[in-house]
Amino acid sequence: MTNRTDLALERAADFSGHPGIRMDCRGRAFRITEIVIDSDEAGAALGRGRGRCLTLESDQLSHAGPLLEPQAAELADELRTFLPADGAVLIAGLGNADITPDALGPRTAGRILATRHLRRELAENDPDMSFLRGLRPVSVLANGVLGQTGIETSELIVALRETVQPACVVAIDALACSEISRLGTTVQISDAGIAPGSGVQNCRAELSMRTLGIPVIAVGVPTVVDLHTAAAQAGGDLHALPNLMVTPRDIDKLLHHAARLIACALNLALHPQLSFADAEAL
Repeated sequence: MTNRTDLALERAADFSGHPGIRMDCRGRAFRITEIVIDSDEAGAALGRGRGRCLTLESDQLSHAGPLLEPQAAELADELRTFLPADGAVLIAGLGNADITPDALGPRTAGRILATRHLRRELAENDPDMSFLRGLRPVSVLANGVLGQTGIETSELIVALRETVQPACVVAIDALACSEISRLGTTVQISDAGIAPGSGVQNCRAELSMRTLGIPVIAVGVPTVVDLHTAAAQAGGDLHALPNLMVTPRDIDKLLHHAARLIACALNLALHPQLSFADAEAL
């Protein structure tokens, strides 16, 4: 049986040494593994397209404390390497806000500093707008899921593209993993696109350069693992039972801290003039 996972690092473990896959490790506040997919053949093996994928791991990702600032700073530095140098950015918070393990996208979106409207609305009161210099135009979309709206997120982004004219889309989503230790301890960043729900076999329309015509940066944290895999890692065998997706007992706390970290890092990456205190306060 193939384990369900959205993490490129878990899939790449079976293709170590493949000529189309390059891996490198680094990091300060995180243990960072960078995977570069150079060929379509290698991408097909990993279930994704060509591009870069970073996995940032920390045992303390789900806990508040003194590590938040260095983690947010390092995550922001890595996000900047994916973002275009300038232009508007559309943040898409994917997932269902009413289902806790799937709520990472909406909870993160609620903490993002949306700035696209500021120049127009505040110009009348402050023609100089000196305090707005350097603020990048950022829009935020958190539309729910297909079952709630009847509309695919990709359809909404295509409809908004002419109005917002984003240089890229940043899609934030909860992920599935196959290694229990990575639940709530891992952040993945990829420019190879995302197919929401693929890790739990509920795949929705792909968000990628190929489907949207603009770069897509996917950011996510694994919040679920399938029951059979979890049982096997604990030394048991539950294959006689239907397979289910399971989530940590402290998923509320995990989601709170993960959303806070990702939003803080994105705000810092998009608006370098913000201090950590400013970004964290948002």
